[in-house]
Amino acid sequence: VEQAGHIYGWFTGFVYLTPLIGGYIADHYWGQRRCITVGALLMALGYFMLGLSGTLFYPALLVIIFGNGFFKPNISTIVGKLYEPHDPRRDGAFTIFYMGINLGALLSPLIAGTLGEKFGWRYGFWAAAVGMIIGLITYHVMAKRCIGDMCNGPATCSTPMEPGETVHKADEPLTKEEWQRIWVICILTFFSIFFWGAFEQAGSSLTIFADKSTDRLIGGWEFPASWFQMINPLFIMILALPFSSLWIWLAGKNMEPSTPRKFFFGLIFLGTGFALMVMAADLNRRTGAPVSLLWLAGAYLLHTLGELCLSPVGLSMVTKLAPAKYVSFLMGVWLMSSFGGNIMGGMFAGNYDAMDHTLFFMIPTAIAFASALILFLMIKPLKRWMHGA
Repeated sequence: VEQAGHIYGWFTGFVYLTPLIGGYIADHYWGQRRCITVGALLMALGYFMLGLSGTLFYPALLVIIFGNGFFKPNISTIVGKLYEPHDPRRDGAFTIFYMGINLGALLSPLIAGTLGEKFGWRYGFWAAAVGMIIGLITYHVMAKRCIGDMCNGPATCSTPMEPGETVHKADEPLTKEEWQRIWVICILTFFSIFFWGAFEQAGSSLTIFADKSTDRLIGGWEFPASWFQMINPLFIMILALPFSSLWIWLAGKNMEPSTPRKFFFGLIFLGTGFALMVMAADLNRRTGAPVSLLWLAGAYLLHTLGELCLSPVGLSMVTKLAPAKYVSFLMGVWLMSSFGGNIMGGMFAGNYDAMDHTLFFMIPTAIAFASALILFLMIKPLKRWMHGA
């Protein structure tokens, strides 16, 4: 368990570190469109390599990590480019974009997992490679029609500007207002590390709890433990459009929560989900019997509500606050929260077997609520530093 937890943590962590490199290259050299193409091709190659030989396991993971670094920050930057400053639809649009990401997360266990279990895991990996190529072809066919020449070069993909605003030259210093907005990005990124460190227990300790401590029988059929990984993306698919509509409706009523307040709500939902897991683990310890799968389903629902308050909103935040010449790089900074969180979460998950499970789940509960309290006290100054964005 410890070795698997560490591999999972380091891999998913580095997947979110390399966007710093991909974002910098896009901002200064290639532009977002070319980086997306390179990233997709590298990821397809990496998945193909995984299916060839076990000796290529670590090189293949490295190729996938760098492919993701080119792909992930730049596709998000293009979404932000579609909206004018202060457009109330931006957070909602990123929520819909996030729903598309999770559609892939929902389908991948069904397609790649089923192929792997029935015919061999190489076919599951190759299915992922084929899916990546199909996505890349679709992107190239549709991009010219839908977004024209947007983001074809490093100087052509900035967020639409306010009246009278000018584009920075490469050597022009940032203003005080821009630095304050960058600080908001960095501070909220820091809080997000704790969110993702707890949230990513889904791929490790929560899956082990599902396998060993949960009654998965439904009638005469046993719900596979690995299928619990599909609950979160399924909830995303169900809730993303209502969340998108909610943000737009609240903005129309001049009642939309600020970005820091949405992050606060996200941490509260996360902590409440782990509080459920504390109760489930305690019940399992006291009775010695597997607990109902509704405990895990409830925790995943609360975690998903928290995720929708934080993750797509964070992507939107970067495109609102980042100076035009650093938008993809700062998108990489934002994604570093997942790097730190995955490393922290993977290392923590390695202690699952050695700890009392009730105490184990108390720790992320306490971290989430403590982080939420500190962030709540910082909401007003963070809003001032956003300067109305």
